[in-house]
Amino acid sequence: MFKRLLMFSLTFTLLFNCAVTEKPEFVKLDNIKVIDSNSKRITLSADAFFLNKNDVGGTLKTDDLKVYINDAEVATIISDEFDVPRKKNFTIPLTVTVETERLIDKKSLGGLLGSLISQSLKVHYKGDIKYRIMGYSSTYTVDEIQDVKIKL
Repeated sequence: MFKRLLMFSLTFTLLFNCAVTEKPEFVKLDNIKVIDSNSKRITLSADAFFLNKNDVGGTLKTDDLKVYINDAEVATIISDEFDVPRKKNFTIPLTVTVETERLIDKKSLGGLLGSLISQSLKVHYKGDIKYRIMGYSSTYTVDEIQDVKIKL
């Protein structure tokens, strides 16, 4: 009985004395770039920027964030849980490696050849990042397109 009372009062104190007024703010997805490329694979990275004004953290996770190159779906980012820091701006790195053979099909061959000539790719991150804390969950929708330079 004492343990239940102690747990209830601790939870009550935590909830009402900490600033848990809102979920962390998703600011933007930026810095999409090719960090490595060769004849077999292309490695892309991007940064998801957040601002947490709360006294508590939580976790963020990507379960189904798709990556498109020149309008062809080439990968899905599934990450481990990322701990959200308290009262801080923070960044989640989103890195994915794509096999170049996934870029070559009859529909996207013209786009790939155009990309090689212009030395840039149209990269599109689309999907959700999930936030969880103490039984509460929320979803951020990501839909960002950028042209990135290829290093050949």
